[in-house]
Amino acid sequence: MTAADFFKDLTLPTMPQVAHDLIRSLNEEDVPLSHLREAIARDPALAVHLLRLANSAHYGAREKVGTIEDAIARVGTAQVRALALAAMFNDAFPVTPGLDRQAFWRESQERGGMAQWLASGVGTDGQQAWLTGFMVRVGELLMGMKSPNSVAEFEREPRFPGARWERESSLFGFTEGEVSAELARAWNFPDEMIHALDAAAKPLAAQPFSRLGAVLHVAELLAAVPSPSLEAIDELPADVLEALEVDADWMRNRLPQAQRYVEASRLH
Repeated sequence: MTAADFFKDLTLPTMPQVAHDLIRSLNEEDVPLSHLREAIARDPALAVHLLRLANSAHYGAREKVGTIEDAIARVGTAQVRALALAAMFNDAFPVTPGLDRQAFWRESQERGGMAQWLASGVGTDGQQAWLTGFMVRVGELLMGMKSPNSVAEFEREPRFPGARWERESSLFGFTEGEVSAELARAWNFPDEMIHALDAAAKPLAAQPFSRLGAVLHVAELLAAVPSPSLEAIDELPADVLEALEVDADWMRNRLPQAQRYVEASRLH
């Protein structure tokens, strides 16, 4: 069975119309600010959340903003779309037995932050990397919806970097990233994101090569370590780093910066 076969009979959680509007806007390079404002205004909880984010210490502004438009201007349209979609995923998807809901979404955010950090060094869109990195593990939730007992096997100790992918492949023949790719395909996400999710577990096997997929792979391996260290970088697959054209010394020198990306990704 392939991930596509698995996905065919799956009943997806209902996503609000505003989420579908935001997803469609991912395919548009220049989204009018008014369209984004109107989409967010239709969801009062999301609007409050955005204002709280825009006025947080992370953005370092002394003056408070009180309108959606000003909040978008401060946070940035790409970041607003990514954060809004992440919040909606959190609300829409149940977490199956065997997973701590809060920990699951925190770990998803950490992977997004790590992907964004790495993307900044390899010339890949940082906001797209953040959202795609956040989405990788959503496939595990869908696998758990069909086979709740499988999640305990995915998450059992020891949970070394890459262990979850190995266990998913052993049980199902595919990984969470491939299931997430099917979800992204069903919801008309950009092709680059779909291909990257498909490639996340085995980026060098993907044809054509997906730089974003390789970014997701490395982000997962680093985020799976409680406190990424220089030793964690030394253990990364050299062939994937070579394909990304990223120097391990660059990563070692900038590793402290990665933690700031991770912390910022948790703001929502």
